[in-house]
Amino acid sequence: MSKSNKLKIFNDPIYGFIRIPNTLIFDLIAHPYFQRLRRISQMGLSYLVYPGAHHTRFHHALGCMHLMQKAIQVLRFKGVALSKEEEQGLLCAILLHDIGHGPFSHAMEHSIVENISHETISLRFMQELNTMFNGSLTVAIAIFNGEHERKFLNQLVSSQLDMDRLDYLKRDSFYTGVAEGNTNAERLITMLNVVDGNLVVEEKGIYSVEKFLMARRFMYWQVYLHKTGVVAEQLLIRILKRARYLLKKQQTLVASDALLYFLNNRIATTNFDDETLRLFSKLDDVDVFSAMKMWQYSDDFILSELCKMILDRKLLHIKMKNEPFKTEKLKDKFKKTQQHFKLTDEETSYLVFDGVVANKAYNRNQQNINIVKKNGKIVDVAKLSDHFNLNALSKTVTKYYVCYPKDTV
Repeated sequence: MSKSNKLKIFNDPIYGFIRIPNTLIFDLIAHPYFQRLRRISQMGLSYLVYPGAHHTRFHHALGCMHLMQKAIQVLRFKGVALSKEEEQGLLCAILLHDIGHGPFSHAMEHSIVENISHETISLRFMQELNTMFNGSLTVAIAIFNGEHERKFLNQLVSSQLDMDRLDYLKRDSFYTGVAEGNTNAERLITMLNVVDGNLVVEEKGIYSVEKFLMARRFMYWQVYLHKTGVVAEQLLIRILKRARYLLKKQQTLVASDALLYFLNNRIATTNFDDETLRLFSKLDDVDVFSAMKMWQYSDDFILSELCKMILDRKLLHIKMKNEPFKTEKLKDKFKKTQQHFKLTDEETSYLVFDGVVANKAYNRNQQNINIVKKNGKIVDVAKLSDHFNLNALSKTVTKYYVCYPKDTV
């Protein structure tokens, strides 16, 4: 295909037209590994709470690349030297930063594979693509890994104020309709600068940073850790756990070859080889959905019930509060459920369980968000803020939940 025929723009509901800057980026987007992201939902099962939340990792990756183009433009305008190779590296690193997500994004991050983060799998994909594209991603991989000598390049891709967060807050806020999460990404990018090789925000951008951190807090508790989303994710994790258990007992389950491979084999860092990567690249939300649609008719009561709960949105009841639930309460729910459905202890544990969720809007132990004052002094945003106490946002908020079937209460 000649260069002139290659699609140059995408129409995005958030930013309008997104320009594809060059042939390499076009070819990466066109690759099946990247096209797979069209079939991975950005927000897992959040659409069960917010019906509009059906956008995908594909949308998000393009949005991040668009914001990175803006950031490069702003920094160059302010006199920060960026070579063509560094620009290409930044755009490729941010475009591919989420390529390692499995079905339903974070919901099943440690269910398909054991203790392998999506970042690790993203890196494997990038290394594979680097071979295919004759080393064109070498700089991008160094930036993604935090190994590039210019620290601010890595900070643009992965930090507490990176292009990833700027896009997903704005995008997720738009698709869920939760206005509190909306951030002015363009203004924040306009305030970026580089001092001593590190990314900083100019002093006049402090209120934009505060709003961004508040928006992040709202989105976590209103959307990402919404109790209905939490119980739906837990059910999904338990569906795969049950399917694994049944396959181990030599029961036959119908599913795609890719999904059966990951259910029949325990995949950890040690045995995640090239063949595993190839099979992982075949896996997306559709595999899990189609499996659930078949498994709802399973002879196994637990597997069948769990699948119906998600497909029909008849989820377990969930209660969430700020302190742990009393053990007696959980035991009582457990016993009632067990007697009601005539289940074993092991089977009941799929339907009655407790857990913990936690969130910190600003982590002062990570790369801080630094503000450069007019006199050139660099200060952590939490120390400089007078609008409200950002220290409160630096504290971890923990909530406890308990889940059980509604009809046994």
